[in-house]
Amino acid sequence: MAKAKLYKTRILFPIGAKLVIIISILLLVSLGAVTILVSGLSTQDVQRTAEDNNYTVNRRAGSQVDGSFSSVQAAALLYLEMLDQGTGGRSPELDDYFFSHNRGLAAIAVFTAGGRALITNEQFFISNDLDAAQAESYFTARAGSLVPAGALIRLFNASPDFQFPLTVMVFTRPGRQEEERVAVLFALDELSETFGTGANTSFLIDLDGTVLIHPDTDLVLGGANVSALPIVAAMQETGDNNRQISFSSGDGIKYFGAYYRLSAMNAALITTIPHSVVFEAVQSLTRQNIFLTLAVLLIAIVFIWFFSKTISNPVRALTGAALQIEQGEFEIELSPRTHDELGLLTESFGKMSAALGIFGRFTNRDIALRAMRGDIKPGGLPKHATIFFSDIRGFTAKSESFTKTFGEDASNRIVMWLNEYFTRMVECVEKTGGVVDKFIGDAVMAHWGTAFTAGLPEKDALNCVKAALMMRGALVDMNARRAKNDPGNPDIRIGCGINTGIVTAGQIGSEQRMEYTVIGDPVNLASRTEALNKPLGTDILITEDTWNLVGGALIAEEMPPVSVKGKEKPVRMFAVINLKDAAGPKTLSELRNLLGIPAPDVSKVDTNAEEKKYKIQGN
Repeated sequence: MAKAKLYKTRILFPIGAKLVIIISILLLVSLGAVTILVSGLSTQDVQRTAEDNNYTVNRRAGSQVDGSFSSVQAAALLYLEMLDQGTGGRSPELDDYFFSHNRGLAAIAVFTAGGRALITNEQFFISNDLDAAQAESYFTARAGSLVPAGALIRLFNASPDFQFPLTVMVFTRPGRQEEERVAVLFALDELSETFGTGANTSFLIDLDGTVLIHPDTDLVLGGANVSALPIVAAMQETGDNNRQISFSSGDGIKYFGAYYRLSAMNAALITTIPHSVVFEAVQSLTRQNIFLTLAVLLIAIVFIWFFSKTISNPVRALTGAALQIEQGEFEIELSPRTHDELGLLTESFGKMSAALGIFGRFTNRDIALRAMRGDIKPGGLPKHATIFFSDIRGFTAKSESFTKTFGEDASNRIVMWLNEYFTRMVECVEKTGGVVDKFIGDAVMAHWGTAFTAGLPEKDALNCVKAALMMRGALVDMNARRAKNDPGNPDIRIGCGINTGIVTAGQIGSEQRMEYTVIGDPVNLASRTEALNKPLGTDILITEDTWNLVGGALIAEEMPPVSVKGKEKPVRMFAVINLKDAAGPKTLSELRNLLGIPAPDVSKVDTNAEEKKYKIQGN
């Protein structure tokens, strides 16, 4: 990533930026002169247009409110008429039918000399998370004040009581026996949304200045009174039905405002638009010229920029791909975007990336990257490392079984079987910070504390042992999933040998091919230690040097010492059973039962085997 930043800092003047600067100067000089010449246009017509528009919006919104309230009244009257004409009175079916077509009606209260009847839309209260009992309390508390203004329909703001935008409409109707006073509780959400649309703001008030419907819900819920606004005062003084004036609010903002008295109601609709918006329109012609200049300039910039992108983008993509390869991401998808030389270069780069991805599977990618970055210097270095070898038990017999069973397909099946095994084993090595050195047939060689280290030889050694224990667990899981006696997927048992010591680590090979590996006596001893698992009836053996570093963290059992070729003294060996405090076997006997390893007779072990590299000492 540091190199990616360095690359960006080197490009101080990209190709696109240079082209944009040159063309922008030419256009600004030419179009700027034209803009100055036409900037003195008249603003009076624009202002008049804005005022007329505000007045028109007010009239249109007023007509909409008139229609909405008339619909509410008509719906309530129709429902009451249906009750009067019916013989069975109210019924759930009638209520469901009526309120399903009038979802905004919350309740209808009918006041007579004999009392009050209340009809509630239960679904309205449920869907809006309200309590229907609030309607009962509201009409009980407000019964004396909810009266019409003579022949006028009267509107009240019920929102503060419900903390929900609700309006009450009160009017009279002739009942069967006497005149009835009807109060309709309803919500007109669509009006609040319509009032807040566009530059103009409309709101409904009663003739006393109390807000009934407003785009700002807080004003409605708080029962705000705007009688102090000059436009409200003017409406109350003049008494006319509609007018437009200019006024200033208490916060010093100037508005053009229009009011419209609703017919047959004690309410008026007010529509306002700030002067700043109007004068923004007044100055639109001047800005249009400026915008035209900027638009032409922008189009030119966009055209030039996109043109430059046909060059810079492929180059940038190639550069980014090169940096990704440097970070170890070899398999990169690159598609040519042009049909020129850059397209051909991109196609070739993509093929090279695919080839690197394939090559990365045949070598240790982490080691190659560290060598490329200079983290691993040419030559050898002494390392206090822990070396690991593992081998599949009875591999030769299993290979012969594959050949007998599958014939010509045996090789393919053996490779697939081994690849599944190696995949799980390599995961165990990499998860613990180890490096897979190589695969030798069915054997795995790995080491810790060489290219990577946990900081201390003790930690590296313990990580190696943990990897071996993880391999044991992985094999138990894999074997448990295999079909019994499946010739194409036989069980796998391995032996692991671990030794710790000073080795020489470095890039070894020829000029044509090199690999990062370790050499030295500790490596040889680790390999020979692995071979001792079979005669000793174990699966993980560690030498005394490794035991001295990690013995305190392990449950292990010391095996008979072994004389190894090249060693003056017998080498102490330890069978690893488990980590302390970990679930699983606690004794070597339990481990052998788990893995199906028969207990050996140490006295009958052929000490001349393995080219006499080891000899088990008697007790």
